Amino acid sequence: MRKTRFRLIIAFVLVVSVLTASTAQRKAFDTANMDTSVDACTDFFQYASGTWLKTHEIPPSQSNYGSFSILQDSNRDILHSILDKASAKRSPAGSNLQLIGDYYYSCMNEAAIEKAGKTPLKPYLDAIDRIKDVKTLAAQLAAFHNTSIPGIFVFGGAADIKNNSAVIASAGQGGLTLPNRDYYVKNDDKSKETRAKFVEYATNMFKLLGYYDESAAAYAKTVMEIQTRLAEHSLSQTDLRDPNNSYNKIPLADAVKRVPNFPLKDYMAARGVPVVTEINLAHPKFFKELNEMMKDVSIENWKTYLRFMLVNSAATSLSKAFVDENFNFFSAYLAGTKEQEPRWKRCVQSTDLVLGEALGDEYVKIAFTKKTRDRANEMINDLFWAFNARLNRLTWMSEATKVKAREKLAAFSRKIGSNEHPRGYKGLVITRTSFAGNRLRYNSFNTKRNLADIGKPRDRARWGFTPPTVNASYNSVNNDITFPAGILQPPFFNWSADDAINYGGMGAVIGHEISHGFDDSGSRFDANGDLKMWWTSEDRAKFEERAACVVKQFDGYEVQPGLFIQGKLTLGENIGDLGGLNVAYEAFLHSLEGKPRPANIDGFTPEQRFFLGWAQVWAAKYTSQAERLQVNGNPHSLPRWRVNGPLANMQQFAQAFGCKQGQPMVRKDACIIW
Repeated sequence: MRKTRFRLIIAFVLVVSVLTASTAQRKAFDTANMDTSVDACTDFFQYASGTWLKTHEIPPSQSNYGSFSILQDSNRDILHSILDKASAKRSPAGSNLQLIGDYYYSCMNEAAIEKAGKTPLKPYLDAIDRIKDVKTLAAQLAAFHNTSIPGIFVFGGAADIKNNSAVIASAGQGGLTLPNRDYYVKNDDKSKETRAKFVEYATNMFKLLGYYDESAAAYAKTVMEIQTRLAEHSLSQTDLRDPNNSYNKIPLADAVKRVPNFPLKDYMAARGVPVVTEINLAHPKFFKELNEMMKDVSIENWKTYLRFMLVNSAATSLSKAFVDENFNFFSAYLAGTKEQEPRWKRCVQSTDLVLGEALGDEYVKIAFTKKTRDRANEMINDLFWAFNARLNRLTWMSEATKVKAREKLAAFSRKIGSNEHPRGYKGLVITRTSFAGNRLRYNSFNTKRNLADIGKPRDRARWGFTPPTVNASYNSVNNDITFPAGILQPPFFNWSADDAINYGGMGAVIGHEISHGFDDSGSRFDANGDLKMWWTSEDRAKFEERAACVVKQFDGYEVQPGLFIQGKLTLGENIGDLGGLNVAYEAFLHSLEGKPRPANIDGFTPEQRFFLGWAQVWAAKYTSQAERLQVNGNPHSLPRWRVNGPLANMQQFAQAFGCKQGQPMVRKDACIIW
């Protein structure tokens, strides 16, 4: 199931007290963060947040840090309090409090984790040792996949995106450890260095498994060779943005013929997949290469590869030596983080990841109200009105396509706060004795539920987020938007702020998600959420022309010397920001109709406050490594360009701040789609 998310940078965290966080967040707008020595028409990001950027440092346990990190930290403080109380007592077996309390306890029990060492891996390592041919390799791969241990390819139940009421079996490219295929195939100096560092990391992990230095180095090289072959025949992140590139539903019998060297039916039987006659073999080029690899990669090399995939996937739930090696490569080297977060923060995050519905149920009792839900619904209604109004005024789109666009807009559904009908965790066993064991049991439990969905009607009510998450999303196959309780707070939505700030913050977030339904990827899905072209060919060509303008604009932004934002990769999110701001601004002006004009505040007009509200939300700093990581694989542009990029296309912004043609914040050939 494909999701397009308003992926806020939630990895960064400011270590402050709850009181400090609460006080800072309730301030509606802080002019002290601004640097008015910078011309707003030259660099609005710097103008709005320049003093903040000068006076704040990235915490050593983070790779980036932003103005709304306090919200994430505040949410985590609430979760920490819940988990401390839950882990301090024994609750009825199977209850939410028992599950989250015992899981958190097991994660915090460092003495038990250290004593266990690599012991939790022994049954899996022994099973790898017993592999003797491709048939037993497939059986062991199935066992790995049933415990969410990655390897070679991915397989599971997913929406049939051309008939999305159904859940079908789907297999796709996978088996890599580095962030994406480009890390394996690019030949610039930094990419070569990263591959060398990865081999060092893999070598060290093999050493921790007990292999001698020379053997460990050889095994690491084998892992790199196998992953490189898989990468060379994988689609890029940009290619994956087109859902058509991941849809290839064929009869199961034909899929079996595509990979004659791999016993696909035996693998599926070992997984416990329900009987199916069709499968989405999503990436044919990848599976063609996989078929060849089953013939010419030795069984011993496949066993080496699986050992690494096992230890790498389990590293963060094992003893300190494994955790440190994992941190040194993924966090320190790739992202520039200087030190690990305190254990309790990592355990809170892990509990939310694994038992988010149970933990979130306790969270919303404290941090979410009906008043917030009702106000969010009101603002969403405003944004839908504004999008429809802008749609009706489009001069480049024919009426035939507008009819379909209106149908899609009217069919949007929404999810706010938390899932009022959670699936629960009946049958999941969580104990206090083994953190790694809890993770593996949860993985098996969740995987089994996924496979059981195959062949059944798809449940559109499920959520992709836990309630405390600081994020929002648009889901193409559901044609719905989601706003968890975690984001419906300051600085995005602030009861003490005026409407201008709220429309520039939460309003623009809502508009962003609505716009995703009409971005380069979401626009390929119809009102029902099926992959179906509902545009006339002429209108689609006009849309692509306007989208190309956005691609060209962002291709020109240089983050570091020689490192540019990838316009095609970030196109959907950039359209989301551009459309979201235009729609939110229109909704804001509409909200003022029939009312006295709001007074200036701190010398800023309501229109100016709208744009300042958006800009200060995105105040953030990154390590140079984190910038590179973001540019090389994340579909979101970095914060400076999420502010300056869309605003430079908006005549409304130029009017609000008196910007003239020729100044950097006014583009000569403005990009406007929605």
